[in-house]
Amino acid sequence: MIKKVKQALADGEGCRVYGILDVQRVAGNFHLSVHGMNIFVAQMIFEKSTHVNVSHIIHDLSFGPKYPGIHNPLDGTSRILRGSSGTFKYYIKVVPTEYRYISKEVSPTNQFSVTEYFSPIHDFERTWPAVYFLYDLSPITVTIREERRSFLHFITRLCAVLGGTFALTGMLDGWMYKILESFTKKNSRTIVR
Repeated sequence: MIKKVKQALADGEGCRVYGILDVQRVAGNFHLSVHGMNIFVAQMIFEKSTHVNVSHIIHDLSFGPKYPGIHNPLDGTSRILRGSSGTFKYYIKVVPTEYRYISKEVSPTNQFSVTEYFSPIHDFERTWPAVYFLYDLSPITVTIREERRSFLHFITRLCAVLGGTFALTGMLDGWMYKILESFTKKNSRTIVR
């Protein structure tokens, strides 16, 4: 089995991890590592901790259902290590969010911000590399509400745009008149002399 794993690693194979985690509404973490493996087996496969490659691509990470316009900052994140190894830590601040649709339906979900930290592992260290996701929940809930603007609001904005356009063209006309008038006065003075 160890020979098969070594051959797969030599061929550039890796792991594809996906799933759903149900967690309590308290701070916590989840991580991907070789810590769960018997340390002697890990040493036979990788020889030393600096040979463990924890390169990863996060295609999608969310804390609840998605809603229109949400941007999860870790979606599409790619961290590829070449020639070294280390521990990645993502410190995630989760903010409970309510998305209220026009239809009055409420979707409870979460959005988050993230701070990333990488710590390289050196030959003399006895730690093993990993990818940690450490999350903490905010005590404040954000409410996002879909709204449809009224027709009166549309008319008001239309009048503001038209009024602004009218005022700007009036100012441009006045400036052009003054500039042309000053040029014509200069030309008429030079002709009289």
